[in-house]
Amino acid sequence: MPHAKQRLVQPPRLRSEDGLEEGRRVTWMELFFDLIFVAAVAQVGTHLRDDYSPAGLLRFSLLFFLIWWAWLGHTNFSTRFDTDDLIQRALTALQIFLVAVMAINATGALDSRDSAGFAAAYSAMRFVLVAQYWRARPIRKARALTSRFATGAGIAASLWLISAAVPSPARYWIWLLASIIDIGTPIVFTQHLIDVPHDAAHLPERYGLFSIILLGESMVAVMTGMSHQEYWSTAAASSALLGMGLVFTIWWWYFDSAQAVAERHLRTRQDAVRFHVWSYAHLPLYLGIAVAGVGVEHAITTVTQGPLHATEAWIFGAAIVAVMGALTLIATMSSPDRTRRLSLVPHGVVMVIAAVLLQVTL
Repeated sequence: MPHAKQRLVQPPRLRSEDGLEEGRRVTWMELFFDLIFVAAVAQVGTHLRDDYSPAGLLRFSLLFFLIWWAWLGHTNFSTRFDTDDLIQRALTALQIFLVAVMAINATGALDSRDSAGFAAAYSAMRFVLVAQYWRARPIRKARALTSRFATGAGIAASLWLISAAVPSPARYWIWLLASIIDIGTPIVFTQHLIDVPHDAAHLPERYGLFSIILLGESMVAVMTGMSHQEYWSTAAASSALLGMGLVFTIWWWYFDSAQAVAERHLRTRQDAVRFHVWSYAHLPLYLGIAVAGVGVEHAITTVTQGPLHATEAWIFGAAIVAVMGALTLIATMSSPDRTRRLSLVPHGVVMVIAAVLLQVTL
């Protein structure tokens, strides 16, 4: 009986101790967690499909950022602490439920009641993260990190919860302050990331899984656009091929040329700074992939009627440019100095292919 209790409830441990970081791989629970979050992104993207405009893009970008940041909070915790007991699984299941609530409340305008519900659900998710860090606080080596991260997330979560009861436009200012605290906390306490490092192989693998699932959603968008074609013309077929070519090129660039999923060890402050840049560069990458996927779907659907509207074409082009810029930055932060020159040739090849595909598509 004591052995059964020990297996059901186990205090978190640092993966960097006792060789726990060796051989760390993504679990089935983590893969399921990533799938749910990408599904939430797809749900939020339904509004962008109906309103592929600057206003729709602004709305989608904000909601996308909050979903991604919620995913990032859980990912950073699970890759640093070894905990897969009953309590952790219950907290993970609660986060999955809350991201579903966020997606459901992502249908209205930013000044609507739905956006208030979205902010409240996001706040609840951040409070769950606070509980996770509080559970890990007894670990002496990680006490400073867990205390500061829990405090930062708790303050931001409180602001998000307060914003749900505040009418716009004052609500937006609270969102801005809460976002600054959310983003700034890991940057201000960079030294703790070195003292309590994440798993060098596991964290890039989580980013890679999120990337490939998101690319899969973009391929679904291509197939959705293809399904709207009753009679295939040369323009429709070429648009579909170009859309698939863009998705494949992004995959090639990210996993092969940019070496984005290479191990990331944090031994010095310079390593930590490069990690921050590498990590935050994924936001415009993911956002660009999602926005470009909707643009490709629009292009394939309407190609027989005429080209994309000028505004839609500019949004699509800007999304691809954001993807290219983010991939270039990720490649710069991923390749070790001694091998960076060796990777310039394939890196340049995929950059030229992406630029040509972008130009032909536009």
